Amino acid sequence: MKALYNDGSVAEVSAEESTHIIRHSAAHIMAQAIKRLYPEADFAYGPATENGFYYDVDLGDKRLSEDDLPAIEAEMKKIVKENLKFSAFELPREEAIRLMEERGEKYKVEHIGDLPEDARITFYQQGDYIDMCVGPHLTYTKALKAFKLTGVSGAYWKADSSNKMLTRVNGTAFATKEELDAHLTMIEEAKKRDHRKIGREMDLFMMRDEAPGFPFFLPNGMILKNTLLDYWREIHHAAGYVEISTPQIMNRQLWETSGHWDHYKDNMYSTTIDEEEYCIKPMNCPGGVLVYAAKPHSYRELPIRAGEIGLVHRHELKGALHGLFRVRCFNQDDAHLFVRPDQLTDEIVGVANLITSVYDKFGFTYHVELSTRPEDSMGSDEDWAAAEGGLKTALDKLGMDYVVNEGDGAFYGPKIDFHLDDSLGRTWQCGTVQLDFQMPLNFDLEYTDADGEKKRPIMLHRVCFGSIERFIGILIEHFAGKFPTWLAPMQVKVLPVSEKSRAYAHTVADKLEAAGVRVVVDDRDEKIGYKIREARSIDRVPYMLILGEKEAEEGNISVRDRSNETVQKSIEEFVAEITEEIRTRA
Repeated sequence: MKALYNDGSVAEVSAEESTHIIRHSAAHIMAQAIKRLYPEADFAYGPATENGFYYDVDLGDKRLSEDDLPAIEAEMKKIVKENLKFSAFELPREEAIRLMEERGEKYKVEHIGDLPEDARITFYQQGDYIDMCVGPHLTYTKALKAFKLTGVSGAYWKADSSNKMLTRVNGTAFATKEELDAHLTMIEEAKKRDHRKIGREMDLFMMRDEAPGFPFFLPNGMILKNTLLDYWREIHHAAGYVEISTPQIMNRQLWETSGHWDHYKDNMYSTTIDEEEYCIKPMNCPGGVLVYAAKPHSYRELPIRAGEIGLVHRHELKGALHGLFRVRCFNQDDAHLFVRPDQLTDEIVGVANLITSVYDKFGFTYHVELSTRPEDSMGSDEDWAAAEGGLKTALDKLGMDYVVNEGDGAFYGPKIDFHLDDSLGRTWQCGTVQLDFQMPLNFDLEYTDADGEKKRPIMLHRVCFGSIERFIGILIEHFAGKFPTWLAPMQVKVLPVSEKSRAYAHTVADKLEAAGVRVVVDDRDEKIGYKIREARSIDRVPYMLILGEKEAEEGNISVRDRSNETVQKSIEEFVAEITEEIRTRA
C-alpha cells in the first residue's frame, strides 16, 4: 500500500504500518462525515489506536448516540466513493492558528498554542476538510475499504475532568473486509464474555454509585478470590517467599523519600491525621522497604523474598473506570526481593519462571517486553545502564524472545513486562519484574557482606497476577465464566428430578461436601429442564448431578459435564475423580 507523507512524498509501506495509516485516515474521513452532518462540530483529538480509531468532538448541546452511527457511516461511504485526494501542507505556527480560527476549530487553536513558537504545523486535506496532523495518510479516500463505527462514549478535553466533556466516536478499520469481519465477530464474542455481565449473573461482584471504582465482592466472588490467593500462597511458599502485611496509610514524608510524591502524587489519595499529611498507599513497595530496614542484615540472609497481597488505592478519572479492569482500589500481589549483585540474574530467572508457571496454569500464552528508562526518572546513568544490563542478561539466560519498549520503564528502574493473550486473542499486561537501585539508595538500605563491609542490596519489585481484581476480570472473560473445576465458586450442582429423589440428592451432596467439594442442591419445585439450563448458562457449573428415582433406588448418580455428556457413576467413583481434579488444579 502507498502512503502520503507530510513532505508530500508517496512511498510503499509495510503491512504493519498500513493498518495504522488506514485507521488514522479513517478518523479524518469520519471527522469529515460528522462535519457534513453537523456543521457546528468542533474537533479535538482523533488518533489511530491499537484496535481502531476515535475522534473527540464537541457538538454543543447535541449528544450523539449509537442510533446516529449508521448515518455517519453512510456519509463516510459517500466520501470514500468520491475518491478524494489527500494532500499535505505546512504552515508556521501563527498562520496555522489563523487558519484554525477561520474554520472555528477552537480546540485545534488551543493545541497549536501549546506548541513551541518556532513550530511548523502540518495539515492534511481531503476535499473541503482540513485537519492538523503529522501523518502519514492514504493517498485517496477510496483506499479505505473496510471500516465500522463501534460506539460512542464521553471523554474530557485533555483528559482533565475540569474541562468540558466531549463525545468520543469510536471505530475500527482494516485492509480487507475479511479482517474486519473477523474483528467484529471477536467483539461480539467479547460482549458475551463481558466480565461485568457474567459477574452479575454469577453473583461474583457488584459496583455501586455510592462507591464509584470501588468493587464489592459477593460470596461467590470471595470464593474465587480466596481460591486464587490460596494458590498464590502455596506456590510462593514453595519458592522460598515469606509473607508480610504493611499499613495502608503512611505519612507523606515516606512517599517523598521513595520518590512517589514527586512522580505519582496526582494519583494518590491523602488525608490529615494529627495535623500531619498522610497518604493512602498506591503501591506496596515503601512499606516493604521499611520492613527490610527494621533490623540489620547479613549477606547470608540474602536473597530475602517478601510477598504481600496489599490493598492499594489510586485515583482514576471517573470516565476511565471499567468494571474490574480499571478501579480505584485493588489488591496487588506484590513481592519485593532484596538481593546481592551476584544473586541478581538467578533471582530474575526464578521470578520469570514463577510468573510463566502461573500463566501456563490458566492456559495463557504471552510475550515479553523489556521497558527502558523513561524521561521522568530518578538515578544515575550508570545505575540505569547496570539495571537494564541485568535484565537483559537474565532474559538471555532464560532464552526468552523479547522486544524493547523504549522509555516505558518505572521512574525508579527498568522492567520486564509479561503480556498475556486470552482466548479471544486480546493482550493484557499483568506480570512484571522491575529492577531498582534507587529505593535502596533513598532509604539507605544495607547488609553486612562477607568482608565485614556495609553493602547496598539491589531491590526487585515483581507481581504475578498484578491487580487481583483485574486478573479476576480477565479470567472471567478468558473462560466466559466457565472456570476450571478447582477455581469454580460452585463445583457441583445436584439436581433432583422430583420430590421422590430430593432426600437422596441431599445425601449425595453431604458426601461431596465432606470431601471438600463446593456443592449446591437445587431442590426448587421447577422442571428439571429449567434447572439444567440455569446451571449451565447462569451458574456455569463444571458438573451437574441429575438424580431421579432410578438413581435413588440404585444408589448411583448421573453426571453431566460441560460437554453435555451424561454418564452413570457411583458416588465414590465421582468423589475420587473430582477431588483429584481439584487437588491437581487440572
